[in-house]
Amino acid sequence: MTTLMVQGTTSDAGKSTLVTALCRWLLRQGIEVVPFKPQNMALNSAVTADGGEIGRAQAVQAQACRLEPHTDMNPVLLKPNSDTGAQVIIHGRAVTSMNAVAYHDYKAIAMQAVLASHRRLSEAWPVVMVEGAGSPAEINLRAGDIANMGFAEAVDCPVILVADINRGGVFAHLVGTLELLSPSEQARVKGFVINRFRGDIALLQPGLDWLEQRTGKPVLGVLPYVTDLHLEAEDGIDARQGKKDAQVLKVIVPVLPRISNHTDFDPLRLHPQVDLQFVGPGQPIPPADLIILPGSKSVRSDLAQLRERGWDKAIERHLRYGGKLIGICGGLQMLGRDVHDPAGLEGAAGSSAGLGLFDYATVLEAEKQLRNVAGTLALETAPVTGYEIHAGVTTGPALGHPAVQLADGRSDGAISADGQVLATYLHGLFEGSASCAALLRWAGLDEVQVIDYQALRERDIERLADLVERHLDTRRLLQLCGVA
Repeated sequence: MTTLMVQGTTSDAGKSTLVTALCRWLLRQGIEVVPFKPQNMALNSAVTADGGEIGRAQAVQAQACRLEPHTDMNPVLLKPNSDTGAQVIIHGRAVTSMNAVAYHDYKAIAMQAVLASHRRLSEAWPVVMVEGAGSPAEINLRAGDIANMGFAEAVDCPVILVADINRGGVFAHLVGTLELLSPSEQARVKGFVINRFRGDIALLQPGLDWLEQRTGKPVLGVLPYVTDLHLEAEDGIDARQGKKDAQVLKVIVPVLPRISNHTDFDPLRLHPQVDLQFVGPGQPIPPADLIILPGSKSVRSDLAQLRERGWDKAIERHLRYGGKLIGICGGLQMLGRDVHDPAGLEGAAGSSAGLGLFDYATVLEAEKQLRNVAGTLALETAPVTGYEIHAGVTTGPALGHPAVQLADGRSDGAISADGQVLATYLHGLFEGSASCAALLRWAGLDEVQVIDYQALRERDIERLADLVERHLDTRRLLQLCGVA
């Protein structure tokens, strides 16, 4: 067994991308590999084969390894529900919510879960490819660290340090990060990867030479900036659009403070006939064909924010003019009569009035419902697959007209009597070609191009592996993986 860890000088330096690329590249070499992230903080998550919850990025990395996602791939997941607190998920199950100070003391317990998962993976796969979190140089978080060098030291693994040159100051990022590490941690860094470079590599070469001379560590390669590469975001919203055809459907997603699983909208963002816009604070909701209320980690708080921003009135106006509306997960709950949180699971205990577009109410319960599901949309009886991640239990007469009939015999969500509003608990609603096309026709698009989103994702994972082949020192990488 060999473990190799990718750490970054900053958040969004390219850790998730590089791990995904290395996983698929190793698989091409005939080397079995498994992804691992000790601790993840993200509101984008996925349901695993063993019925738990992990970060979305690790699910994509599992696909790069051609594996089913498993809770051991991300044993600790933190889902923020305020600026100072988060739900703590251990081995796929929510165990508690706590503030940052309390979690700092809890990390010794979380580390045991991390090491147990790593041990199981390392016993089953020849190579464990690990992604760090944030930066190892966050000195205020160094004590009891389980996400970066604390983990690397515990399992005695080598580290690659990646930095994003597109941000500027890449040499300061790399040298400064190295300087803030302890001597043993510095020795653990075996090389650098520079990410998102555009221009003539000859102009960068003097800097690379200086970096190697200054640190005594090799530059393992420089990855180019690829503008049209799609990889599901770990947390930040990707607002890039693909090329659009003449006829486009205007789709708006209001971005609330605790938006979750916004990767639901990647298939729409990439669709040539969809103009998807994320609308943030201070922005009015413009005229559109379809508005989608997304998932939320704090439904009542986000519902209050929606009203404070006047978006509830904009939604009412949108419906008066014949526009379509979808609520997904937390969005489904907002569309009902009431949302009740008697145990204070997502904030202060209490109840909030919903938007009242459906005759149902939701009660938040401690036990999450986590399922990968398949079924049939009420629209065109199109096949649909997706996953459920929610603490709410929703009941009421409106559910008698469901949006989805599930293969396990249950029904899901609701469609309004006038056909304008649809609500569902299913994430991944637009990933299937048939379900996406049916929903776009329902929203007003006459002739829909059928897009294979799974093929697009697989294509870009292959492109990442190509970048490793072309731009990185593959001989040294194999040595670091212990398979050369």
